[in-house]
Amino acid sequence: AGHNIKDLMRALLDEGLPTDGFVFDTALAAYLLDATAGSYDLPRLAQTYLGEELPDAQSVWALQPVLHEKMDAQAMLPLYTDIELPLCPVLAQMEHDGILVDAQALHDFGEMLSERIDACESLIFGYAGETFNLNSTRQLGVFLFETLGLPPVKKTKSGYSTNAEVLEKLRDRHPAVQAIMDYRMLTKLKSTYADGLQKVIGPDGRIRTTFQNTVTATGRLSSTDPNLQNIPVRTELGSEIRRMFVPRPGWVLVDADYSQIELRVLAHIADDKTMQEAFRSGEDFHAVTASQVFGVPLESVTPLMRRHAKAVNFGIVYGISEFSLAQDIGVSRAEAKAYIDSYLEKYSGVRAYMHDIKETAREKGYVETIFGRRRAIPEIKSSNFNVRSGAERIALNTPVQGSAADIIKLAMVRVFHALEGLQARLLLQVHDELIVECPQEEAQQVMQIVTNEMEHAAALRVPLVAEAKQGESWYAAK
Repeated sequence: AGHNIKDLMRALLDEGLPTDGFVFDTALAAYLLDATAGSYDLPRLAQTYLGEELPDAQSVWALQPVLHEKMDAQAMLPLYTDIELPLCPVLAQMEHDGILVDAQALHDFGEMLSERIDACESLIFGYAGETFNLNSTRQLGVFLFETLGLPPVKKTKSGYSTNAEVLEKLRDRHPAVQAIMDYRMLTKLKSTYADGLQKVIGPDGRIRTTFQNTVTATGRLSSTDPNLQNIPVRTELGSEIRRMFVPRPGWVLVDADYSQIELRVLAHIADDKTMQEAFRSGEDFHAVTASQVFGVPLESVTPLMRRHAKAVNFGIVYGISEFSLAQDIGVSRAEAKAYIDSYLEKYSGVRAYMHDIKETAREKGYVETIFGRRRAIPEIKSSNFNVRSGAERIALNTPVQGSAADIIKLAMVRVFHALEGLQARLLLQVHDELIVECPQEEAQQVMQIVTNEMEHAAALRVPLVAEAKQGESWYAAK
């Protein structure tokens, strides 16, 4: 038994030593019992569960039966033994292997960003008639609202607000505003990725992230030092960073991701027959939703209708308000309310789920995933409306996002073992996407294995669908 055994396994792998034989992890067990505790250091666990502080090894020994019994009492042992523990060696191996980066391309990308940052600065300073600190909110506020005379959108205690929301509203008022937005985006890309990633390339040209498996309240994995899970994909320039992640010579990257896994989980949990039927039909789900919500035949759904339906589909899972939806898709609040009402009328199972899960959370004080992962939500009984509303959104979303997280973890364990005997290696997990590096001659087989294991990771009332592609970089395989 150990504490944070994934880290121990990684250390053993780095030393070329075997990692088998671990049967219990006190940190993982404590995380499952209280996913929002935030810290699982041994002295604190010993104090909480044993009422005394002991030397580390003694703490692990004494905690094991106590935590085991508590997990058993909460019906969480299968989650622990079938998902969390078997995932530790998988994560340790992924961290140990790392992913290859084209350092020269990354350097060139950084240089290009520098040139574009300089161009933005020149443009802005040209309008200002002087140079100033673009990263100073106060100086930027003076430039926008005094020098240029733009209408101040929002004031704070310290002066004018220049946050993204404010700039978005002023974007069409003056060309300097777009230049400021570009400057912010470019400097973030440069510092976080172009420069940040260059600093962490190992001697063998590979970057090694650390997967955190006791951090998020929903059960999702997170990645740190560096975080490879939040590499931007929405902007053309941001997604260029994925070009820098490459396979070794003669190999390819295989990228497989789930199709709309959270919505499929929602159809399963809410047991919504209309939604299940939409997924079983194999049609484009957002288009089917648009056809339902707008009351038009499938072939008459326009790209705009589909986009609006997609926003409602994903927003519903997060308890989106009509105000947020109206802002997201650029319609009036009345229209947004009509969309949500129409959606919940068509998907009445989802409406019932949204009502029932809040009641369950109020009654039990927690919600759980399909696999029994719990998240306590004491704030749901708060007398403060905002706190309570936030807790209700957590109650709605956790079973969906948490179940999706459990499924991808099951898929990782299955893929890892199904690749044994091949040279292929599972390298990265990014939310609902897995990335494998393999020799070109194994690519077809690997794509088949990964798709099959992902699609059979769990049996839901709707099919799980995964799609795999291969390429000479992460970008090309996406």
